[in-house]
Amino acid sequence: MPCGVLRGTVGPIMLPFNSFDISSEVETLAPGTPLLWRSVAMDEVLHVDSGRVALGLMEGDVLAHQLGVVEGPFWLEATAAVLGLPSAVDGMAETAVTLRRVPLSTFQASLNALPKAALAVLHDVAQAHRQQTELAVSRLAKDAEARCAEWLLRHAEPAGEAGSLSVMLRQRKRLIAAQLGIAPETLSRVLRHLREQSLISGSGRVVNLVDPGGLRSLAGV
Repeated sequence: MPCGVLRGTVGPIMLPFNSFDISSEVETLAPGTPLLWRSVAMDEVLHVDSGRVALGLMEGDVLAHQLGVVEGPFWLEATAAVLGLPSAVDGMAETAVTLRRVPLSTFQASLNALPKAALAVLHDVAQAHRQQTELAVSRLAKDAEARCAEWLLRHAEPAGEAGSLSVMLRQRKRLIAAQLGIAPETLSRVLRHLREQSLISGSGRVVNLVDPGGLRSLAGV
């Protein structure tokens, strides 16, 4: 019996099917290819045979805010397909990806072949999963500057002068960006903007908090 995987903020949920055919033609897509568009109605479901897909929020053609990464084989945004809703996230191929396209009507027809009790449980689990994903997306969508300001305040240490604060960047910027759920390029842009607003100063591995009160206001804390 074929089996897909429903993945998201709470980890994988096995999604079994009886007599489900995914024998459609296999495509290979290059890294950087968009695969999901948030809030756009789905007319097909993608089964990723192999490769990694990054999920999060797009800014233009860049996945600026990353929620997580999933790796094939799996059904991409199966929760949305089960519930008949648009995708809750954007998705982009992180590596080369091989996939198959299944019409949404075919996917849902296979679900309707399940026993009613099993289908009801599946819908309940998918609904809970969707709510958790939407909560994670709403947190992720919080302004990148606000999240960066909050991170700086949380990691601030007393500096040389009385009352002054600074942050030593002990990790690479890409790791800090991953903690904040943003792209490294976005982190660099945010830090530059905070310097331009005279909220922070310094370069290299030391960031001086020039205006902690302004950072608190920006972070909403």
